[in-house]
Amino acid sequence: MQTQDFIGGGVPATPDGSSACAQPLFVLVNTSHPGNVGAAARAIKTMGFAHLALVAPRYADVLQQPEALAFASGADDVLAATQISASLMDAAGDCGVLVALSSRVRDFGPPLHGPEWLPQLARQAAEQGRRVGFVFGSERYGLDNDTVYRCDALLSLPAYSQYASLNLAQAVQIVAWEWRKAVGAFNLPPGPPAEVAATQAEVQGLLDHAERALVALGYLDPAAPKKLLPRLARLATRAQLTQQEVHILRGICKAGLERLAVERPQAAAMRRLPPEGDEKTWG
Repeated sequence: MQTQDFIGGGVPATPDGSSACAQPLFVLVNTSHPGNVGAAARAIKTMGFAHLALVAPRYADVLQQPEALAFASGADDVLAATQISASLMDAAGDCGVLVALSSRVRDFGPPLHGPEWLPQLARQAAEQGRRVGFVFGSERYGLDNDTVYRCDALLSLPAYSQYASLNLAQAVQIVAWEWRKAVGAFNLPPGPPAEVAATQAEVQGLLDHAERALVALGYLDPAAPKKLLPRLARLATRAQLTQQEVHILRGICKAGLERLAVERPQAAAMRRLPPEGDEKTWG
């Protein structure tokens, strides 16, 4: 039976419920904040992944702590399935490629890459049938050298040099998103239907209508129009108006002309009335 994708339009699922593309493993080493564990579970689930592992977390009961459950926010299944191990090899021994998240290059350490390298890694891992594990360090100290040396590559997430400090769960979310793009992104949900574009004749009709309204308002002198009308035509072209928008704008022009037609006779009649106190009889 095919399982429901986490996001509509996502990659199909295999009969055993796992993703048709290789499911990566997200490993958090020496994590100290339960909220980050829950947020990491949520982060990977939003990208259609499900495998999270902890190596020597600060709290042995971190998966049951209220903060972890609260930050998981719907990813309780990912949190419940999270494995806790004493070492990286116990947690990620079935991975064929381990990628350490760090911006520090170690002497004689693995090569450093940016997120643009992940599509290449995804292709190679798929061709070779190798599972990929992403290894994240603790909130305060990151990854120690021994852990980095056990990995095959370093992955750095470029950030502002004056404050290159990503929250652990944020880093997990970015890597999960980049890996999702690398192995096949989810389709966007269908947007609203496109509106019918206005024809050239409809746009010209609007411009003619606007010209009459502007003349009636006294804003446009027909004897000296200067460049107002060509500029309005250029604006209408850039706007790529729809039929509905043309109807709205013509409705505004019509309402303005109708208001002027009512108010001008009233104003003229008011000017013909005698001032207060004038005893002349008007009949």
